[in-house]
Amino acid sequence: MELQKRLLAQQPATPPPSPPASTNGILSASDYNGRLDEIRRTEYPQLKTVFLDHTGSTVCAASHIQAFAAELMTQIPANPHSRHVESQWTQARIDHARDRLLAFAGTSAERYAVVFTANATAAIRLAAEITPIEQHGEFCYTRESHTSVVGVRSLAADQGVHLRPIEFTDIGEVTAPARCRGTSLLAYPAQCNFSGQRFPLNVADTVSKLYGSTSDTHVPWWVLVDAAAYAASSPLRLDAHGAGPDFVAMSMYKIFGAPTGLGALLIRRSSVPFLRTKRYFGGGTVAGLTFDQPWQVYRSDIEARLEDGTVNFHDIISLHHALDAHANIYDSIDMVARHARAVTEYAVRELRALRHRNGRLVCEVYGHTGESVFGPTVAFNVKDRAGRYIGYMEVERLAVMAGISLRAGRFCNPGAAQKWLCLSAQELMKHASLGYVCGDDHDLVDDKPVGALRVSFGAMTSIEDIDQLVKFLLYQFRDYNMSGSAISRLPIDTMEISPTALSVNAQVDKVIIYPVKSCHGWTVPSGTSWPVTRHGLKYDRVFVLMREHSLLPMQQKQVPNMALIRPRVDIDKSTLVLDAPGHELLEISLRPEDLKLETTETQVCSTRVRAVRVRSDRISLWLSSVLSVSCYLACEPRLLESGANTPHNSCYPDKSFANKAQILMVTQESSRQVEQWIAEDAAPDDATSRIRVGPMQYRPNIIVKSLGTDMIKPFEELKWTLVHVDGSRFAVAGPCRRCQMISIDQESAKKLKEPYATLARRMRVDGKVVFGIYLNATGSLLSTTSIKSGATINAA
Repeated sequence: MELQKRLLAQQPATPPPSPPASTNGILSASDYNGRLDEIRRTEYPQLKTVFLDHTGSTVCAASHIQAFAAELMTQIPANPHSRHVESQWTQARIDHARDRLLAFAGTSAERYAVVFTANATAAIRLAAEITPIEQHGEFCYTRESHTSVVGVRSLAADQGVHLRPIEFTDIGEVTAPARCRGTSLLAYPAQCNFSGQRFPLNVADTVSKLYGSTSDTHVPWWVLVDAAAYAASSPLRLDAHGAGPDFVAMSMYKIFGAPTGLGALLIRRSSVPFLRTKRYFGGGTVAGLTFDQPWQVYRSDIEARLEDGTVNFHDIISLHHALDAHANIYDSIDMVARHARAVTEYAVRELRALRHRNGRLVCEVYGHTGESVFGPTVAFNVKDRAGRYIGYMEVERLAVMAGISLRAGRFCNPGAAQKWLCLSAQELMKHASLGYVCGDDHDLVDDKPVGALRVSFGAMTSIEDIDQLVKFLLYQFRDYNMSGSAISRLPIDTMEISPTALSVNAQVDKVIIYPVKSCHGWTVPSGTSWPVTRHGLKYDRVFVLMREHSLLPMQQKQVPNMALIRPRVDIDKSTLVLDAPGHELLEISLRPEDLKLETTETQVCSTRVRAVRVRSDRISLWLSSVLSVSCYLACEPRLLESGANTPHNSCYPDKSFANKAQILMVTQESSRQVEQWIAEDAAPDDATSRIRVGPMQYRPNIIVKSLGTDMIKPFEELKWTLVHVDGSRFAVAGPCRRCQMISIDQESAKKLKEPYATLARRMRVDGKVVFGIYLNATGSLLSTTSIKSGATINAA
């Protein structure tokens, strides 16, 4: 208990309040003496959006990249393992970079060694490999540890080491001499990448004093500090913390934006004699070895001994220019810390001030209270006016459309996520058993968030960035009610529609199929009856495009140019013809016996679906050339010409590669309503208001239009339960949940804001953005069912 008290007592004092924001929105004393606007204009011209994901990676400075490029044009960086002039010059640059990085960390080569790694994760793994943990020792990691630290437990478990996840406040009890079990490793972050909570850097010194270490021995506890998130916005000052940690893991791109392939493990030199010999050795790490005898002699200097192979000398040279640019722009890391603290306090204050008109909070902010110290990272969730959570994935999608870049999920920090979101291990394991994974669309489970939103700030973040975030949250979510459907707020009162009424004055305007999922659609010729099979419309989403070794089909959201691949079905020849700008036509047989097929699997919306690879260099090369992405074509043979009526296989769903159901239907009237909303909401000089967003933008299979004067009301289809098309019956499977893909222009493949941004404001049902309805064919006469343009629609 005594050690615990000492640790808590030595935490950094809570920083003084930051200067208030001035009336013009600029912090009066924390914007680098009024230079922030000029800094952003000259050094960060790439900041076209509101970028609030600096904990993920910050933004590199223009002067850094320009100076690095200039040096590469005038010098020849070379492999430092050679001995010619260029190699010696490169080695000198590497050695100097080590000294400069140590100075940035507030120490010197006398006290610490710098071992360059690929990233902070590699640094953490290296530290674990060379710590001399004894079999009866322990690996302890605190709750706020990043996944890369938690992952050390697998290495420790292989050695028979006892694993002990702990709270930071338990460190005093865990490391007490009375319960020492042998040489052990303690790992913790200097800053939590979920909530931004910070922890003192003096733990190693406190433990060292408790055990009274000497130059001939090392205390039983080794200490690893993950400083990847912390070092970007606060000085490390390692020499100010007594003995200091044994290991400090750093990431360069998190501090400077670039280089991305460079991390570092700082190793306390007094700990070097006690390190465990690394089992693997690579080129450059040994002074001598034999081929036919298990004999090798390691190099004497710790840097060369631990850096396997040739170091990333280009990125190390880039680090010089990163340090130069950082010093020239900001003068010191202390200035960055001051600015980041002020921006963070302003953001937390503004987010907590957001209220619905009934007084309830719009945002639930995690942490940033009490005596704990927090860095420039803020995690939160959004709530509706009744206090119910709004799915964070929906908020993230809307933020993207508004030009705001933030993060959503659990941020590779399981312990902090469980803490702040009140998630038990049993709940997370249950979610995984249901197929829910971090990063998917399951943001609310039983109305409880399984992740959060995170905004994080960097050296160049402005108060205007925060103001834009707050404006976005107010505009989208103030007074929003999760339990109510947006239908009740439409200008046309659809509540008056009788659930048993039949809409008889409507017809099919167009029938569209998408032979290749996520590519352009093909409109069935007017008047042509198109068959409906057990799997949906014939040939609809019969093919998908796949990357090698991936289970997920390619989508327009990731590859917008897929919209430029235009299909056409040649009914007489049973072929699919693909067209793309600048390429010859590609003809593909729709008969499985004509294709060389190889079975594999894929997933569509977490559902396992059989996919069969089409083995054809001709097809794969054409698709890869069009999309500039190496890919291949896969299909479901049951959906091809001779397989449409093959026996049912219970292992796979009775639908094509469509997302949720067999057929998607939209109405002209709902589409026109969205166009009207876009025009109403747009500023007078906004070109968006002049963009026509027709029903084809929603990638439907069936477009319905009214006949005569008895018009279909906008979004009336959301109340339908059955749809009859010329007597054939289809069950409504619910509304279609939409994503940003509907804002990719299907003619140009350009990403737009609309119609998703407007739908998100106007058409959310139970918190989800919807447009159109899903249909599934019913009845026993599927073999005779077909749909054509002009067919009469009856809906109930």
